[in-house]
Amino acid sequence: MANHHYKKRPSRKPARPAPADTVIVLFNKPFDVLTQFTDGQGRKTLKDFIDVANVYAAGRLDRDSEGLLVLTNNGKLQHKISSPKHKMEKTYWVQVDGQITQSAIEHLEQGITLNDGKTLPAKAKIIEAPDIWQRVPPVRFRANIPTSWISLTIKEGKNRQVRRMTAAVGFPTLRLIRYAIGDWTLEGIKSGEYKVI
Repeated sequence: MANHHYKKRPSRKPARPAPADTVIVLFNKPFDVLTQFTDGQGRKTLKDFIDVANVYAAGRLDRDSEGLLVLTNNGKLQHKISSPKHKMEKTYWVQVDGQITQSAIEHLEQGITLNDGKTLPAKAKIIEAPDIWQRVPPVRFRANIPTSWISLTIKEGKNRQVRRMTAAVGFPTLRLIRYAIGDWTLEGIKSGEYKVI
C-alpha cells in the first residue's frame, strides 16, 4: 500500500542568476518622452530611441524633464540606482525663471520643507548657461524677465523634487536636465542618443 504520508520536498526555485554580462545604457532622454518602453496612448517612449534588449530604466525621469537615464539588465544595479536608501547623487542643470539669488542657493543647500517632509541638504551653485541642444519645443519664458541656471545635486528622489524645491525658494523651474547619476554623465551623448558601456 502506498504510503500517503510521504511528502515530496518542494523543489526550491533556483535564484535567478544575474546576467553574465551586465549591460549599462546611458541615454540622453529628450523632452516629452516617457521613461518606459510601452504606452497605450501613442506617446513617445524609450522604444523609439533604444534598440537594446532586456534593459530597464533604473529610476524615473519625468516626461517634461530631459537628460541622463541609466538602463540596465542587472536588477541589483537597477535597485541601487533607483532606491532612495542608497542615496546615489544625482546632479541636475536647472534653468529657472528670474535671476536666482545667493540666499536662494543657500536655502536649497540647507534643505527645503515640502508638503511631504524636508529635503536632505543638497549641493547648489549658480552656473553659466550650459552649451547644450535646443529643446523641442523651446522653453516659453517671459521676454522681460531674465532666466538663470543652477547646478543642483540631491541624494533622494521625491516626486518632482527639483521643481518643487526651486519653486519653494521663488524661482520656478523652466527647464530641467539631469546631467549626472553617480559617476555617469551626459558627456558626449547627444539628445535622443545613447551609449552602451
